[in-house]
Amino acid sequence: MVDFLAENNHCGQAILRIVSCGNAIIAELLRLSEFVPGVFRLRNKADQQKYGDIIFDFSYFKGPELWEGKLEAKPDLQDLDDEFRENNIEILTRFYLAFQSVHKYIVDLNRYLDDLNEGIYIQQTIETVLLNEDGKQLLCEALYLYGVMLLVIDQKIEGEVRERMLVSYYRYSAARSADSNMDDICKLLRSTGYSSQPGAKRPANYPESYFSRVPINETFISMVIGRLRSDDIYNQVSAYPLPEHRSVALAPQAAMLYVALYFDASILHTQQAKMREIVDKYFPDNWVISIYMGMCVNLAEAWEPYKAAKMALNYTLDLSNVKEQAGRCAAVRERVHTQVQQFLKEGCLREEMVLDNIPKLLNCLRDCNVAIRWMMLHTADSAYDPSNKRLRQIKDQVQTDSKYNPKILFQLLLDIAQFEFILKEMFKQMLSEKQTKWESYKTEGSERMTELADVFSGVKPLTRVEKNENLQAWFREIAKQIMSLNYDDSTAAGRKTVQLIQALEEVQEFHQLESNLQICQFLADTRKFLHQMIRTINIKEEVLITMQIVGDLSYAWQLIDSFTSIMQESIRANPSMVTKLRATFLKLASALDMPLLRINQANSPDLLSVSQYYSGELVSYVRKVLQIIPESMFTSLLKIIKLQTHDIIEVPTRLDKDKLRDYAQLVPRYEVAKLTHAISIFTEGILMMKTTLVGIIKVDPKQLLEDGIRKELVKRVALALHRGLIFNPRAKPSELMPKLKDMAATMDGFHRSFEYIQDYVNIYGLKIWQEEVSRIINYNVEQECNNFLRTKIQDWQSMYQSTHIPIPTFAPVDESATFIGRLCREILRITDPKSACYIDPLNTWYDLRTHQEVSNSRLFSEIQDTLGTFGLNGLDRLLCFMIVKELQNFLSMFQKTVLRDKGVHDALKSLTNAVNPLKGIVANCVKVYSTAVTKTQRIWPAYLDAIMKVGQMQILRRQIANELNYSCRFDSKHLAAALENLNEAILADIEAHYQDPSLPYPKEDNTLLYEITAYLEAAGIHTPLNKIYITTKRLPYFPIVNFLFLISQLPKLQYSKSLGMVCRKPADPIDWPPLVLGLLTLLKQFHSRYTEQFLALIGQFVRSMMEQCTSQKVPEMPADVVGALLFLEDYVRYTKLPRRVVEAHVPSFIFDEFRTVM
Repeated sequence: MVDFLAENNHCGQAILRIVSCGNAIIAELLRLSEFVPGVFRLRNKADQQKYGDIIFDFSYFKGPELWEGKLEAKPDLQDLDDEFRENNIEILTRFYLAFQSVHKYIVDLNRYLDDLNEGIYIQQTIETVLLNEDGKQLLCEALYLYGVMLLVIDQKIEGEVRERMLVSYYRYSAARSADSNMDDICKLLRSTGYSSQPGAKRPANYPESYFSRVPINETFISMVIGRLRSDDIYNQVSAYPLPEHRSVALAPQAAMLYVALYFDASILHTQQAKMREIVDKYFPDNWVISIYMGMCVNLAEAWEPYKAAKMALNYTLDLSNVKEQAGRCAAVRERVHTQVQQFLKEGCLREEMVLDNIPKLLNCLRDCNVAIRWMMLHTADSAYDPSNKRLRQIKDQVQTDSKYNPKILFQLLLDIAQFEFILKEMFKQMLSEKQTKWESYKTEGSERMTELADVFSGVKPLTRVEKNENLQAWFREIAKQIMSLNYDDSTAAGRKTVQLIQALEEVQEFHQLESNLQICQFLADTRKFLHQMIRTINIKEEVLITMQIVGDLSYAWQLIDSFTSIMQESIRANPSMVTKLRATFLKLASALDMPLLRINQANSPDLLSVSQYYSGELVSYVRKVLQIIPESMFTSLLKIIKLQTHDIIEVPTRLDKDKLRDYAQLVPRYEVAKLTHAISIFTEGILMMKTTLVGIIKVDPKQLLEDGIRKELVKRVALALHRGLIFNPRAKPSELMPKLKDMAATMDGFHRSFEYIQDYVNIYGLKIWQEEVSRIINYNVEQECNNFLRTKIQDWQSMYQSTHIPIPTFAPVDESATFIGRLCREILRITDPKSACYIDPLNTWYDLRTHQEVSNSRLFSEIQDTLGTFGLNGLDRLLCFMIVKELQNFLSMFQKTVLRDKGVHDALKSLTNAVNPLKGIVANCVKVYSTAVTKTQRIWPAYLDAIMKVGQMQILRRQIANELNYSCRFDSKHLAAALENLNEAILADIEAHYQDPSLPYPKEDNTLLYEITAYLEAAGIHTPLNKIYITTKRLPYFPIVNFLFLISQLPKLQYSKSLGMVCRKPADPIDWPPLVLGLLTLLKQFHSRYTEQFLALIGQFVRSMMEQCTSQKVPEMPADVVGALLFLEDYVRYTKLPRRVVEAHVPSFIFDEFRTVM
């Protein structure tokens, strides 16, 4: 018969593919369970209020039109719904595909069973497949994996969350009409009412009603349960010959049976004889089992609702039996621990000793692993519900009678892992050298015999040995016999070798050869070589396979986490402990074999992703354990920082001899040396681990140490920034500068200590510092900017966030999401034009009422000292987003208040008629302008607010650009020069291209302009005022509205020779620079002809007013004209445009007159 798993056996390949797919689906479900968007849980009130109306459970399907109608009635909700879709459709699709694959899995399995029954596979039926060893295993696994999938989904992704995600996918997915499986998937995965929260009540008929949602062939279920009850389907009993180990040998099968029984719950409820048999075979001495990759179940709790199962388990859970099992386990543990420690002593595990004691060593391994398994499972906190009195009693009994001490148990696990590791390495070495060694022993033995034959020939001189032809011939024959031994036929060679040894012992006795010591020595050597040959031929691969089976630690995949604190404590006390932990991690990696075996056999492309997931999980755990080393290092570092900054005085270049003792400071310097030594010891500890392959991921200890240091640095710096930059808005004066100074000192402390320690730890301190601090700041800026984005950047999409070196997130303390937002809003608060006046020549803000200085350009130097270039650059980016938001709000306000207000509309229309043509002069101008201003009065407060905010942020952007440019020129003059030249060269080329299109220009797919912009902004080589923030459409009356706005605000201002335009009354606050820059930025967003018209309107205003003054013989220039001219002067100055732009609208003699006023 063809091998069941052969490639040409379609029946075997089909079920193998199904089982392989099952293992891959479980890995995907486990992977996705870590990425469930928190919003679908609707845990907190804020989420419920915001998203409660757009996230639905399955009640949606009763009347989708009703729900959609409610959404359409509210534009705000529709907008939120669209935003929610854009942000979540990608992850929802991934979840839906995983849920769909679960449904497809059971459909495929049912189809396979139907094909078997209908005879599609020639000569194969369910019965014949179950008779085949591989077929039996695969059919049992197929049913078991389906059960595990359902349990994983219910444990990891709550029912309500599943429903909400499926409904959201259904609503948002364009492919829903084409997908006919949606109903079936929803039926299979609707909420079961189960909750994984501790103390939650178990739903009735759970999980059997859940398992029966998709019907499966009952005969198949019955036959699988029958096979699992009666057979040893994995032939594991041979690896555990002792009867008391039988339940451990059958543990994988017991887990499968536990899951399979839920598909036929009548056995659990009523069939006492079958349950009695199952418990006697699988659970006579254990009641906590591992189902799949460390998911543990306590049968005392799981089988509580089932009468037959509960009765059958009563004997196992009887306190006398619990006591007996716990006591026996404790006795075995104590005995084997002493043995293992004995074996691990230096020089004990030699090759001869191992080869002579294989059974003894394997028995020790079995006893030890069985004891550890029993103790870890039966004392696990996760296996016992603390609210269940009976379970608490059993757990207390186990802990008392087994003398449970987690530290001792962990020490045993470490020792046995080390013992197994050494043995496996020795066996692998011996197996690889087996034939070579055997041949060399054979040659040595044969040569010894040939030499002895020569001795008895009488030719070779050996003291007093007479010639003896018989012995000569006999020894030659023995030499031939030794040479004729065949390595490939190990059984015959073994027997023959034993006979040769006996013959050599006999020849020594019968021919009285004892008298000659040299001959005796030769014979003894040959016998020794023959013994070695027997030992070597007995090195079998089966020993390694048995060790692999016995050493399985997959049941502890999750339980091992409870030992993390013990591992970390032992590393802190003794860093060299890492070498022993390495063996434990490798032992834990054996758990990967189970899910990957079938995927590998099926040559499935899922092999890489599944092995990467499990290996990644294990490597993350290794990182978590070893993180104690960087943590301890940083604890010592903090002490070093404190000593260096507060205690140790810097030695001057020259000092008096008598002051030498004062500067020596031996005690603090000794303390620093001691702490530094401790840090280098920790480093040494982790580097002793050697490069290790964990699953398919190569773990390099140097990289592990560097990542650990980065992680700890990120954690501490992020926390310091979060705590250090929280401001009280009511504080007078502002806390901004003091807090920035404190923060700068903290960051400098981190920086200095990192610089100090880098050589002792052998890392690039400055590189790590700059990379990680920039990552923290950029990530926080990104999160803050998310508030302004419709499609938000999730953590898993962020280029700055990392799984190995995560940047911690903190709950917001105010409207800002992060420290960078708080810093930005605090700067905006203290420089608010409503309370502060900005004097441009001094780059300083003064309080409008008290005239005290509020802030100056030193603020940005302080931010540079605290957060570096990245901080200033991030602040600049955030201000850009805020400006965009303000401009968008402004446009919507313009649409609502200006264009839709009839009174305003009419006033604008009549003014437009009055001022045309723009080159002319407005007759009776004072009346015309004042009438228009009065009629539009109500729209200006909101208008002013928007303009001032934009202007204020532009002032800050200019200050930031100035600080960045200054520090770039100072710290990196070559970079600054290179960037400036490159920028000018590119602009010149672009200008040349527009004059002559045949010249080159960067193509659309060329990222040069995009990349160079990032560099220029970081170096402050850019003009914020020239930036286009938003795309705009044509707006009617836009230039005239802005003109009216400007002349409506001029009466609130007065001209001062020393300060320029300042606010007339603090009660009606307005600030000139933000006003000018705000208007300038706003006009920049539109076509340049709007600016032309705006400037023409101001020119007309100046000319008309001057004309009226001249005709009325008013000697002084009106204040409003001064203000308008000053606006034009500032406009030219800020935009760096030539004067002819404004002189085209205002004659130069008016400007000359104006300068005399100034």
